[in-house]
Amino acid sequence: MIRVLVTRACEDANPLISALENEGLDVCFCPLVKTEPVLGPNLVADSFDWVVFTSRAGVRYGLSRLTGALSQVAAIGPGTAEALQRSGIDVSLVPKVHSQEGLVEELKLKPGTVLFPGAEQAGDLLVEKLDAKHFVVYRTIEISPETIPDSDIAVLASGSAARSLARNRTDIPCVTIGPSTTKVALNHDLDVLKEAVSSDLKGLIEAVKSSVSHFL
Repeated sequence: MIRVLVTRACEDANPLISALENEGLDVCFCPLVKTEPVLGPNLVADSFDWVVFTSRAGVRYGLSRLTGALSQVAAIGPGTAEALQRSGIDVSLVPKVHSQEGLVEELKLKPGTVLFPGAEQAGDLLVEKLDAKHFVVYRTIEISPETIPDSDIAVLASGSAARSLARNRTDIPCVTIGPSTTKVALNHDLDVLKEAVSSDLKGLIEAVKSSVSHFL
C-alpha cells in the first residue's frame, strides 16, 4: 500500500487525511508547520477597494482583525475562496494562476487600493507591484520533528512545509498544492512528482492519485 505523508498544520489536516484514507491510501501525519495569531489592534477594511487573502490561515486570523464591510475580495485559489465562503464572504476574484503572481496580473487590471491581511514575511510581491497594505495577522512556524516517517509521497500545502521537509529529508518525492509551493520545493532540492491543478482539497487528492501510478 502506498504511504502518504500529510504535513499540514493540525488545524487544517483532518479533511485531507480523511479524503486520502477514503482513497485506500495509508496516511501518516507529521505536521511540519504551525500557525499562531499576531495580536494587535483591528483595522477598518471598508476604506480599501480590495481585500486579498492568500491562505486559509489568513482568512481565519484576518477576519477576526478586520472591521467594516469588505468591498471586493480576492482569494489566491479555490481552497482559500472556500474558506471565505464558509465565513459568509463573497469572493469576487480567484486568479487563473493560483499564486501571488497570478493575483498581481489580474488585479493590475482592476484599479483600486489593496489590503493584504496575511503572514509575517509574506506578500512582498503584492506590496511591491500593487502597493498593497500588508496587515500582519499571523505567523507560520516551521517545525523540525526528531524524525520524519518513511513515506512514498509527501503532500506539501505551503512553501514553509517544503522548507521544513527539505531540512530534514530530501528523499521523499512530493505533491504540491500550487506553483508557489512547487517553486520553493524545487529550490530546496525536493523531487516534485505532481502539482495540483486546483489549489484546494480536490486538487491535492487528484494530484496524489495521479502520482500513485509512479509506484505501480
